[in-house]
Amino acid sequence: MAIVFHCEHCGKKVEAKDGSGGKRARCPACHNKVYVPDFDTDEELKLAPIDSDEEAKRKRLMEETFNLTQEILQEREVPDGPAGIAKPASETSEKELTKNIILYLRQMADGELDDAIGTADRIAPYSRQAIKILDTIAVSEMPEPELADVPPQVLSGLIRNLRTRIS
Repeated sequence: MAIVFHCEHCGKKVEAKDGSGGKRARCPACHNKVYVPDFDTDEELKLAPIDSDEEAKRKRLMEETFNLTQEILQEREVPDGPAGIAKPASETSEKELTKNIILYLRQMADGELDDAIGTADRIAPYSRQAIKILDTIAVSEMPEPELADVPPQVLSGLIRNLRTRIS
């Protein structure tokens, strides 16, 4: 009887030979190495409890980092030049537009879809500038620090989504 399990990387259903339990093999779908479970063993697993204090500290630090990032993204730049002279409606500072683009990508990655739609509406009037910035972000070796935890494939999809939305 074959051992049937799901790949821990891609989630596809994998079938392995009966004698391969307890070994590592390559997933036929994603080619990552996976552990083939051994269901016939009576060996007891030794588990360690999760340190709740350490877990709470990690969660608090992650929330603090997120809040600081949001605060930085929400900062507004003071306009240069004498009062009363405004920039034309078709232009905005590259720095401000970049902040809005990063904010949109972060909101989408975090599942804040309603907020992301509002941010995309603020970006849309500056689509030419925004597309140039999106292209720069897309080809960048290192993602923006605010987006470092977003997987590259997801980030690429979010960038394509925004390009389509503002084009």
